Amino acid sequence: MQIEVTADVFRLAQVFTISRGSRTEAKVLTVRITDDGVTGMGECVPYARYGETLESVTAEIKGLSGQLTREALYDLLSAGAARNAVDCALWDLEAKRSGKSAWELAGLAPLKPEITAYTLSLDTPEKMRAQAAEHSFRPLLKIKLGTPDDMPRLEAVRAGAPDSTIIVDANEGWSAEVYADLAPHLVRLGVALVEQPLPAGEDDALIGMDRPVPVCADESCHDRASLAGLKGKYDVVNIKLDKTGGLTEALALRDAALAEGYDVMVGCMVGSSLAMAPAMLVAQGAKIVDLDGPLLLAEDRDAALIFDKAGVHPPSRELWG
Repeated sequence: MQIEVTADVFRLAQVFTISRGSRTEAKVLTVRITDDGVTGMGECVPYARYGETLESVTAEIKGLSGQLTREALYDLLSAGAARNAVDCALWDLEAKRSGKSAWELAGLAPLKPEITAYTLSLDTPEKMRAQAAEHSFRPLLKIKLGTPDDMPRLEAVRAGAPDSTIIVDANEGWSAEVYADLAPHLVRLGVALVEQPLPAGEDDALIGMDRPVPVCADESCHDRASLAGLKGKYDVVNIKLDKTGGLTEALALRDAALAEGYDVMVGCMVGSSLAMAPAMLVAQGAKIVDLDGPLLLAEDRDAALIFDKAGVHPPSRELWG
């Protein structure tokens, strides 16, 4: 079994800004695992928020050797980007070697398209209104916020897209006081969900607070071990494969979260269709699907995912799984 990891860069269609900064390109790692002449592929996005870099994740992956299995990865790598890319490559490898699709291997029903959110970058209210108007044909818009001055942005986006469902991602950028002040306005403006309003280390403040709009754990939820710390704070968990450490744990987290009464959102980092493809297995029937990474790119993989009025479609066998 041979493991190859390469760094790839995809240009963004426009500057993408969240409360932590801006970017003009998506930097990803592509993993190829070859065994008996068959190659499986996976992609990850190292995330500085979790202390990951392209170099550190590459080193983790290159440190692996021998015949790998998805089960053994739990003992070799912790949850995060490195395990994600390797785990997804092993799923793809197994699908190709068996002649079965990944959804069959996972014991799922045939995959269907899912309506995905489209993310509006953090900007001035005027520019966010223009973004919203440009994409007002989309049924679900996600707004990047996370500053003390977000009310004008919320008003502007709603004015630009009066008929779209809106979800808000604060990226840990609010204090408890800011969130409490904004909450009634989220209701007034028809916001359907708010992601991670408070920093992960300060979210105990959510206990006992009114949640008139469902609150989703993102940075506070990585894998199944996170669930115990979410009680009384959150209504929804955002499952991202780069946090869970791959499709294997993402599927297990989805089942565990649903069993504990949480709704599920399936999200992504800014990556290519190869990163979104395995997440489609987790996204089936989710309350919120946010797999718009390829829509933010100026270029994508060959055999890229199809996005249309039905949503994001399952991957072709040429792409993954």
